[in-house]
Amino acid sequence: MHAYHAPSGAGLVKLDAMENPYPLPEQLCEEIARLVADAPINRYPDASAHSLKEEIRAISGLPQDAELLLGNGSDEIIQLLALAVNRPGAVLLGVEPSFVMYKMIAAFTGMQYVGVPLKEDFSLDLPALLEAVRRHRPALVFLAYPNNPSGNLFDADAIARIIEAAPGLVVVDEAYYAFTDASFIPELARYPNLLVMRTFSKLGMAGLRLGFLAGGKPWLEHLEKLRLPYNVGVLPQLVAEKLLQHHDVLMQQAGQIRRDRAWLHGRLVGTVDVYAYPSEANFILFRVPHAGKVFEGLKQRGILIKNLHGAHPALDHCLRVTVGTPEQNELFISALQESIHQSAQG
Repeated sequence: MHAYHAPSGAGLVKLDAMENPYPLPEQLCEEIARLVADAPINRYPDASAHSLKEEIRAISGLPQDAELLLGNGSDEIIQLLALAVNRPGAVLLGVEPSFVMYKMIAAFTGMQYVGVPLKEDFSLDLPALLEAVRRHRPALVFLAYPNNPSGNLFDADAIARIIEAAPGLVVVDEAYYAFTDASFIPELARYPNLLVMRTFSKLGMAGLRLGFLAGGKPWLEHLEKLRLPYNVGVLPQLVAEKLLQHHDVLMQQAGQIRRDRAWLHGRLVGTVDVYAYPSEANFILFRVPHAGKVFEGLKQRGILIKNLHGAHPALDHCLRVTVGTPEQNELFISALQESIHQSAQG
């Protein structure tokens, strides 16, 4: 095993971590500054984060009887879920390639991990998944919706089939909910073994580290037993609550990112030697010859993206770029074209 490594983006146009590239409006920054100045940081935070949960409920359209659990980003929630259901022989099932933390946290917690390969176009292989559910009887299933790193939405009917077949919990991870119109939150009341997980990191709060899990009260009451006390601090609670009161501002930025994504995808599709995959997230996966050389060429030109070549056989010669501002996207396309030309010259 290796520690999770996040490369420094100092001095580079940072397009590797699916962050919102747009700053907050000045007036909202001033409101947050006053809020932080008066924050009681000498006191422990509200252990139940009641006020913040009410804001989340207001903007998420949760069913009335759904409960919430907050985490330090979604990573903590993934780990908590694995701890909750683990027992000798327990299986965590996912698809591959997908978010690396599902597999890593299964290893951390001693669970058996089963990864079912996606099809060549990164869609679900439903027969293989249903067979894996039948054979391994997983205690926990994770499905990212949209998926990372491929950016696509899985077929909703296929996900429903998996939820119905699974003997344990199925978690639909909606980290990129702001960049698509699809969600399984309306289905929470229909499936007692369904949980929906979201993070606000991609929306513009990556530095706050805040995520939530939504689901039926029986499950959430038990999961609360494993949540560490005061896991969401005073400042994240206050600032996130203020930002969610201005959720429309963040969603306007997400709308701009969607438009930027369409422009960027069109430019990638029109670039020689590039195959760009469709995306419903705030990033685009693309395949290019000599991906390692192109990645280094981009860094030499001041652009940092994610090199996925070697991460999984299905990602050979794949790179992933976060959608930036229009100016950043222009710089990236120019640097990409130069890097591809340079790599082709040997």
